[in-house]
Amino acid sequence: MFNGIIYRTGTIKNIYKNKKSLLIGIKSSLNFKQNEVGSSVNCSGVCLTLTKIQKDVIFFYVSNETIDRSNFKKIKIGQVINLEKSLIYGQKISGHFIQGHVDTTAKIKKINLIDNSWSIKLEIKNKKFMKFLEEKASISINGVSLTISKVYKKDFQLNIIPHTLKLTNLKHLKVNDLVNVELDIFGKYIYKYTS
Repeated sequence: MFNGIIYRTGTIKNIYKNKKSLLIGIKSSLNFKQNEVGSSVNCSGVCLTLTKIQKDVIFFYVSNETIDRSNFKKIKIGQVINLEKSLIYGQKISGHFIQGHVDTTAKIKKINLIDNSWSIKLEIKNKKFMKFLEEKASISINGVSLTISKVYKKDFQLNIIPHTLKLTNLKHLKVNDLVNVELDIFGKYIYKYTS
């Protein structure tokens, strides 16, 4: 479990492709000890298991299911990845509960600069998830806890403050880029049991 408050990023240094999986190496200043091998890490919204540490490069196995549901299908050397270690019991929750189970992806349709903040319009890939989008609800974009500002018929809007842009890979987004989307877990379950 994570809370979507990102303080560290990493850069893709290695990609080893198998038939239906990937092994990726991420160079980062986020410190891991050998006894943390096997722990869960939020990698741009995807919960991955730390499999190996080599100096400042951390390695993760990416399954076919994850590749299909996420933007990892387009992963490239040099790409910046948001990183967050899993929550520790008693830790302050500043964002919202994130599982790292990506529901789908969304395409960036428009980016507007408002002072030093960004207003982004996104189109969700799988339209069945539109029913879970609600103004002022929480959403995870590339593992970052954000608030939906507006919902339209076919897309939705987010506002991203300068502090968040500074610390995350969101500042690298361009029109037509794909982002990982995890909808609010409570919203999904409430919808399931009340509809």
